[in-house]
Amino acid sequence: MDTVHDFTLKQKKYMPVFPKASGKPTIYIEGYPCEDDEPMPATEFHGLQINIFFDQLFRYFRINDYVHIGNDNFIYYEEGDITKVVAPDIFVVFGVKKYPLRRSFYTWSEGAAPVAVFEFLSDATADQDRHEKVEVYLQEMGVQEFFIHQPEMDKPAEFFGWRRSASGNIVEMEPDAEGGLFSEALNLWFRWEEDQTTRVRLLRPSLPDGTPINTSVEEERLRLQEKHLREEAEAMAAEEAERRQKAEAMVAEEAERRRELEIELEQLRAQLANGQNETP
Repeated sequence: MDTVHDFTLKQKKYMPVFPKASGKPTIYIEGYPCEDDEPMPATEFHGLQINIFFDQLFRYFRINDYVHIGNDNFIYYEEGDITKVVAPDIFVVFGVKKYPLRRSFYTWSEGAAPVAVFEFLSDATADQDRHEKVEVYLQEMGVQEFFIHQPEMDKPAEFFGWRRSASGNIVEMEPDAEGGLFSEALNLWFRWEEDQTTRVRLLRPSLPDGTPINTSVEEERLRLQEKHLREEAEAMAAEEAERRQKAEAMVAEEAERRRELEIELEQLRAQLANGQNETP
């Protein structure tokens, strides 16, 4: 089974379809700061979660040149007002070119706002993430979906999502029986799992049919496993072919021996016959 190939087919099948944005890629606009004095990330728990999650989404959407994945950089969403700025942990924008990389993201210049935003809760920003940012992202910025998640296992689990309805209202998403939330914008499921080694509650994306989106490490391990299985299968096939060749050679040798014996037998019969004819 070629799992990597199968995933590529599903990846194309489930990839969202969207129009290109009306603006153009903008690396930096003078007068809009692209960094501040705040440390990042808040903890190693958040750093691990953000890195893994970014890796998964970045690799999943890499087949589309018009999907941009942002990671803790500024989004300015009102031209001329540098106070209208947020810095989500992860955000996804459709319709804009993946490259070049931006120092900040300017919605009016790019002609697009993120379709989905993810925040991983920390003590410093948790209250804002749960309340204020819901309004900011979904109503002020025009984001379609907003998710929050608590990555620290030593704290109570929190995974919530909101979306903007067709009428413009904010609607909280309903989880499935396993606590997962489905992103209509990204056409992906999101569920969390506990990593006992790191004590991180990892938010993991998967395809609509439940197929997980692996990390780079997991994908490389999968490739090595499949390579090993292919090599084993090829070795077994080679051994079987060799056994078959040996068996066929033995059959051919046996047939040759029988033919030689039959010839000898015919020669003996002929000699006997000749001897009988020569007897007075």
